[in-house]
Amino acid sequence: MHTGQLVFAQLMAFLPRYEFAKCVQRYSGNRRVRRFRCWDQFLVMAFAQLTFRESLRDIETCLRAMPRNLYHAGIGLAVARSTLAEANERRDWRIWADFAQVLIAQARHLHAHESFGVPLKAHSYAFDTTTIDLCLTLFPWAQFRRHKSAVKMHTLLDLRGHIPCFISMTSGAIHEVNILDELDLEVGAYYMMDRGFIDFARLYRFTQGLAYFVTRAKDNMDYRVCESRPVDLATGLRADQSIRLRGLHTRRLYPALLRRVSFTEIDTGSNLVFLSNNFTLAASTIAQLYHCRWQVELFFKWIKQNLRIKAFFGTSENAVKTQLWIATCVYVLIAIIRKDLHVSQSLAEMVQILSLTLFEKNPVLQVFAEAKMTNQQVDDANPLPLLDF
Repeated sequence: MHTGQLVFAQLMAFLPRYEFAKCVQRYSGNRRVRRFRCWDQFLVMAFAQLTFRESLRDIETCLRAMPRNLYHAGIGLAVARSTLAEANERRDWRIWADFAQVLIAQARHLHAHESFGVPLKAHSYAFDTTTIDLCLTLFPWAQFRRHKSAVKMHTLLDLRGHIPCFISMTSGAIHEVNILDELDLEVGAYYMMDRGFIDFARLYRFTQGLAYFVTRAKDNMDYRVCESRPVDLATGLRADQSIRLRGLHTRRLYPALLRRVSFTEIDTGSNLVFLSNNFTLAASTIAQLYHCRWQVELFFKWIKQNLRIKAFFGTSENAVKTQLWIATCVYVLIAIIRKDLHVSQSLAEMVQILSLTLFEKNPVLQVFAEAKMTNQQVDDANPLPLLDF
């Protein structure tokens, strides 16, 4: 079926070209462009992500080293670094943001029935922010501190499949709690957040929108207990209470009841206090939901280790957001391929395998099958564990 077709071309065949064309048309991305069109730009930037390129010169050198394969990969001719830099600088980053949403919708549909460890039918999300440090001299538009710049990536992660369903990219000076205003809340959905997002006026919007939140309580929270429910101490639970805020401003900002769940980790002995506006779930389920928030931290760790989002190919805001959004597209594309082809390897293993096989002419599923077989042979040949000295 894929005889003679490169692995890279097979991967790009999973992308909906019609939807991509609509995103480009929406922002006139190909206006007055003769050769290096938006699709070509996406292919080159995706190649850079999948092969761990570090700079524009690195991309140009690698593409020029394999001129016979570029046509079959869909790229056509090798692109000069100045052409790619100009495209990243001038073409609206919202093209890639909109296309990412198309892929996200496709990925979420594929993972809709996946379990995430908590027996809930409602949608469950983890919300957090990661900071990517930048040089103030090169990125003055993203000033974060007096001698430092940064860009923040605010992400709402769907726990079913670990798909980022909402991403907002801002300069480092924007506090993450402000991004809560941009979320379109789903009725009956659960949102897990760290205590850095505690803003009682914004949390009350969840209650008014009939959505549920689970977060950590701050140590200096002023409240009174309205009701206490019995808990099983053997499970680590210490308290399950209904409380009302007593602060001069907080009780006005959040006039409704809150649920306070105290939990002690058996392994570490550390005590955690959770706040929620849900009073129907078991207290242990509230603790489990907050534990799932860690998945968004793992997502940030994954993209920083496996994609190029810490070294940028341009210094303007448009170039940085273009690179970040295309990296997001690549992540979601790999998640789609893994689910659609029933690949057994993890996303990180898939990226490592693809980085070495993009220009082979085997079916992409066969590439992953051969890699799995090779790993099994290596494991069988080394039955004894290595000793640690």
